Amino acid sequence: MSARLAAWTYGLALFLGFAGTLFADTAAFDLEGPSIEIKVTRNGKVLPISRVANLQPGDRIRIHPRLPPDQSAHYLLVAVFLRGATNPPPSEWFTRMETWKKKYRDEGISVTVPDGAEQALVFLAPETSGDFSTLRSAVRGRPGSFVRAAQDLEQASLDRSRLDTYLTAVREIAQTNPSSVHDRSVVLARSLNIRLDEDCFKKPVDEQASCLTQKSDNLVMNDGHSQSMVGVLTSGQASELIGQLAFTPQAGAGYFSPYIGAIMDMGRILENLHTAQYQYIPALGLAKEDELRLKLNNPPSFHNPKSVILAALPPVRTQEPPPLHPVDPEQAFCLGNKPLVLPVSGAPLAFSTALAHDVVLHIEDGSAKGMDLPATADAKRGGYVVDTRPLSAAKLPPAVNGVLRGAWGFDAFTGPVFKLQSARSVSWTIPAAETTGLVAGREHVFHLHAEAAACVQEVTGKDSQGAEVKVTWKVVKPDQLEVKVPAAGAKPGELTMLVKQTGIRKPDEVKAKVYAETGRLDQFVIVPGSRRGALRGSRLEEVASLELNGIRFLPAASHSQQGGELPLDAPGADATASLNPDGKEVAHVTLKDGRKLEVPATIESPRPKVTLLNKRVQLGAASILSAIHLTNEDELPLDGQISFSLKAEMPKRFPLDGKIEVATGDETFHTTLSIADGGLILQDSGTVVATFNPAKRFGNSAFGPLRFRAVDQRNIAGEWQPLATLVRMPVLESLTCPEDVTEQCVLHGTHLFLLDSIASDPQFIHAVQIPEGFVDSTLNVPRLTEPVLYIKLRDNPAVVNTATIQVSPAKVPQEPRDAIPPQPRGRE
Repeated sequence: MSARLAAWTYGLALFLGFAGTLFADTAAFDLEGPSIEIKVTRNGKVLPISRVANLQPGDRIRIHPRLPPDQSAHYLLVAVFLRGATNPPPSEWFTRMETWKKKYRDEGISVTVPDGAEQALVFLAPETSGDFSTLRSAVRGRPGSFVRAAQDLEQASLDRSRLDTYLTAVREIAQTNPSSVHDRSVVLARSLNIRLDEDCFKKPVDEQASCLTQKSDNLVMNDGHSQSMVGVLTSGQASELIGQLAFTPQAGAGYFSPYIGAIMDMGRILENLHTAQYQYIPALGLAKEDELRLKLNNPPSFHNPKSVILAALPPVRTQEPPPLHPVDPEQAFCLGNKPLVLPVSGAPLAFSTALAHDVVLHIEDGSAKGMDLPATADAKRGGYVVDTRPLSAAKLPPAVNGVLRGAWGFDAFTGPVFKLQSARSVSWTIPAAETTGLVAGREHVFHLHAEAAACVQEVTGKDSQGAEVKVTWKVVKPDQLEVKVPAAGAKPGELTMLVKQTGIRKPDEVKAKVYAETGRLDQFVIVPGSRRGALRGSRLEEVASLELNGIRFLPAASHSQQGGELPLDAPGADATASLNPDGKEVAHVTLKDGRKLEVPATIESPRPKVTLLNKRVQLGAASILSAIHLTNEDELPLDGQISFSLKAEMPKRFPLDGKIEVATGDETFHTTLSIADGGLILQDSGTVVATFNPAKRFGNSAFGPLRFRAVDQRNIAGEWQPLATLVRMPVLESLTCPEDVTEQCVLHGTHLFLLDSIASDPQFIHAVQIPEGFVDSTLNVPRLTEPVLYIKLRDNPAVVNTATIQVSPAKVPQEPRDAIPPQPRGRE
């Protein structure tokens, strides 16, 4: 364990020293190494190394070092093919070239990619005894380390190409046009997939470029196309340590990036491969035309251990085409634009390398072959710049599609499709809704439609007097312009918009009429099934008619505009029955001057509606003891109970959270019955039975007409409907009548003040009116001709009820008898 710890400590020390040197500002692969001319032949086609995206078995590679004529140190060049981390390559996969000999110096060597190869490496080793065998032994002994080094070198070289392209472009922009650094840098970053530090744009203009190019190693982000291998370096504790190092100032610039990751991984691998004779130093291969220009971060050593320069060639694998896609798939482009730039993203290597080459924009012009226009990737412009000069003599349809085509390495690829337009005189149209409400003194937005929007160069305006109106405009769709006319430019009369297209001398004219200030239309409100609706707003006297879903409404024959409302009538109530309360509608208003305006329409949901099917009144205990017989079935004793059934009409199903509200006529007393509180029970989905006990719900002082209405789950109530008349009943206990028929009888009872009047005949000819504020428990009533009293209750005096009560004779007071004197007792 101690031996392993010591080895790890030694390796870590080596790595930290290597990383510290590697990422210092003065040692960032800025040493010029030798250049190697490389060309690859596949199926008879020859490409320079800068255009080779991948190698395949059978490819013929010509390698020719370009060393200076006075090169004093002899370099042995060794080309090696690898076939995996666990499978050492055979000896015949190693090819040596003694670069100091004239044959090789003049002609170089050619090697063929063998079947089974996965990576290709080039070594430049200082001449020494046993150099070739030592190098071959190292590779065969540790193939996995060199496989990983090849992968990371290739990736780091590609990432470096993106970084160099970005830095060069930013510095050029800063020198030529400092004020455009922000906008151009954003385009560059999108094209090359570079991380931008937004804080740099908060600095003065002349300091932004310097800020953007600082800490350059952390700018490169993952490139999905090349699939960087540096996301996970290794596994275990070493992986965690190296991952942490990427966040330290010593091992990076404060943030992880693929560029840093790849270089750190190479440092760890190559430091562990040094021997007493050789140490291996990485070289980034930056391809330019047919040259692989090597960049070193450490000066080579010609003393033991001598430095072996290690460079990677493109991987041996099947290559995927670049995933280029348009920045905005819906955007259209004008073929008359000079230059014509087609913005693309997704494949940053298309901008930083020559891997994508011979790219053209192919246009189907109606001929069998179509037309190809040369296209060049330009990172500063964010896309491909197309040479449109061949179009001068071409006759193209107004709108065509163009597709980017080209080669990625040896393979052809087809890129994204673009919508293209040709400039021509067209008729622009404006939606009717945008021309009917043009009011002077307000800003207006027009949407002009025609299949030439991409070719619009300028839009201006002029009023009815010919004065210029400055407008703002933008292309929002391939067939649509958005033009804003400021409030100051909207004057009553005719407004003319002049739309000038690229290459067309005479602009297109679009006219609109601006009206004087009019009233305000806020909302139209109507309930389905109702003939009348209400238009809300101001200056409504200008309204001639309104149309909603094909229904024409006219101002009511006699109406008064109060509160900013105008009543409008449909031909009949049935006309509005089909309106959908859940829909968002727009009504069209026609003014008396002919203008047509739009106003939002609110279709209110119909009020809930139920129909009374049946009802039954049950007397309470006090009502039974009262001796009063209610003759009208609509009367409900206060202590009684009423059950009534209802049929749902609107909606057809009674909602589970619906309610029935019951109240007195003046709504002094009211309550709600629901399924939850047991006051309602569903008989079926559309029929509900209600049970109501007034004394429990209202107390002892409620009286008079009762009514009910449905209340839906939105707390919207329907129309009131009559239910019953609530009456309070006195208790009639007894009736006593004297023997003298000319005298009145006496009624005994409780709460006699609840009586309105009492009579001995149904016509109330012989009647007694109970005075207001009566509180006695006895009452003189007319003498009965039959054992029935006729009663009107105070709570419902319009109804005559009866009372059957047993008549008792009046008790006549008895005089006290004289005392019988005591009899004398006889003598014994």
